[in-house]
Amino acid sequence: MTLPAPVLEGIDPKHARNPLARIEDWLLTVLLTAMGLVPVAELVLRSTVHAGIHGAAAIVQHLGLAVGMVGSVVAARERRLLTMSALTSMFEGRLRSLATLGANGIAVAVCAVLATAETQYVLAEREAATEIAYGVQTWWVECLMPAGFAMIGWRLLARLSPRWWVRLAGLALAVGLGFATVHQPPLPGWLVGVLAFALGAGALIGTPLFAVLAGAAAILFWSDGLPLAAIAVDHYRTVVNASLPAIPLFTLAGYLLAESQAPQRLIEVFDALFGRLRGGATIATVLACTFFTSFTGASGATVLALGGLVMPLLRAHGYPERPALGLVTAAGLPGTILMPALPLLLYAIVAAVPIKAMFLAGVLPSLLMATILIAFGFRHEPPHRAAGGRFDLARARRALAGAAWELTVPLVAMGSLASGLATPVESAALTVAYVLLVTTVIRGDLGFRRDLPRIVPECGLVVGGILLVMGVALGLTDYLVDAQVPDRIVAWMQAAVSGRTGFLLVLNAALLAAGCLIEIYPAILVLAPLVTQLGAAYGVDPVHLGIVFLANMELGYLTPLVGLNLFFASYRFGQPISVLFRAVLPLFVALAVGVLLITYLAPLSLALPALLH
Repeated sequence: MTLPAPVLEGIDPKHARNPLARIEDWLLTVLLTAMGLVPVAELVLRSTVHAGIHGAAAIVQHLGLAVGMVGSVVAARERRLLTMSALTSMFEGRLRSLATLGANGIAVAVCAVLATAETQYVLAEREAATEIAYGVQTWWVECLMPAGFAMIGWRLLARLSPRWWVRLAGLALAVGLGFATVHQPPLPGWLVGVLAFALGAGALIGTPLFAVLAGAAAILFWSDGLPLAAIAVDHYRTVVNASLPAIPLFTLAGYLLAESQAPQRLIEVFDALFGRLRGGATIATVLACTFFTSFTGASGATVLALGGLVMPLLRAHGYPERPALGLVTAAGLPGTILMPALPLLLYAIVAAVPIKAMFLAGVLPSLLMATILIAFGFRHEPPHRAAGGRFDLARARRALAGAAWELTVPLVAMGSLASGLATPVESAALTVAYVLLVTTVIRGDLGFRRDLPRIVPECGLVVGGILLVMGVALGLTDYLVDAQVPDRIVAWMQAAVSGRTGFLLVLNAALLAAGCLIEIYPAILVLAPLVTQLGAAYGVDPVHLGIVFLANMELGYLTPLVGLNLFFASYRFGQPISVLFRAVLPLFVALAVGVLLITYLAPLSLALPALLH
């Protein structure tokens, strides 16, 4: 499992007693807080006194860089960097030790190269003496890039082996690679082949994804005699993207909701509204899980947070155990393409698609997938069960009043964005401020001193892992573009597959296969740039293509080998993976039909963006 859910994982308690870890968590909390405060202050000042904070956008963008690097250091500390494979966890004994040595050893080597290349870049930037705002030099913040990679490498070095001499040998290798990076001697062809093979093997045994991508870029740049500092340039350019701060901010809002009592209030609302209807338990389950997932960005978190609430609800309405397990495991999937879910944000930024358009495009496809889940639930509800009596208006009013603050969160997010009063980053910051106010001051579910020091670093380390991969991926992408690799793939594809329909069919098959092997976040970062270019060659609207991409990938949550919802449901309900897979298999088939409808009925994705454009 490569992207832990907020309610499953937490900062390791033993690190709370470590002074360095406490400093890192405190710094991450301060940075994320500042990232939220600056856009809100800018929006308020602009609306009231028609003046803003000088360089507010640049300040927030560089805070994003800082959050990404500090968060990735914390992720390395907590052993939660994104990977493409969890194969090492399946090994035992000596085999596992060797796999750990290989996976971490490769990552340490890549960190040494990156830290050196980033240092060269920062030294060049120091000479340029550019300024962010208020006299703050750009290179001051950029120093976090080489320092971050050095710290990540140091932590991975400590995990190579319990034997001191193995760690010492790893440190010597890292220092040697750093020295070689400065001078960049020509690489012979045989060494390039050996390094490429080692990197591929590392990807299979659990080398962090950032090291796999950055290592591939470094090998290609080095073999062509290109300066490795170019990787650092691309890293900086990516992490100061103007829209990027929306990712940590919306994610933080979801984490705050997940750790509050919002899930219980939402279940009560939907059960009060629909529970007495035939199929009402299904409707309540799907709507609550979809709503919740749209803010957490992880349907696995929904299984854990709401599973203990909706499973008894379904069973009380007479649902057999297997269909109920399948429904709870899959009920949050529509939320992964419903605004402001993290996959939508991430795809929009990586594929350079307008965020507002992606948010709107996901609404109808999300409703379609939710309808399929509800239809499945109707089919499996006991036929002898009658409706549960008259509608209880008083209970419904109490439930709506009790959850009014939580139900208005989407209005804050989309209202500020759709009205044009706020940019995507400002909209995300307003959402965080609103959720924070609701969960701490109004509701009192969370305490500033009791809970926020735990929740904010947890959010920051997940975001840091994603931003780390985004930062290094662009270097590899740029090399491939310069080498015309995507153009060759497009030309081959056009020769092999004729027509838009054929392309979409092949894309469905390829993405479904990828969803079985790669999680949605690494898939977006690695595959989205190529898929975007292929779609353009076949005349597929980029917004529609994005929803097709995400709708296909979300099915991966229900499939081995990386189906996180299966793992989380197994953890939550104490059932074997094989039992859960049989439970979700009918739903997988039904949702796959929904994916085909989304793929070939483009208006499902494009109607709302066109209507509200």
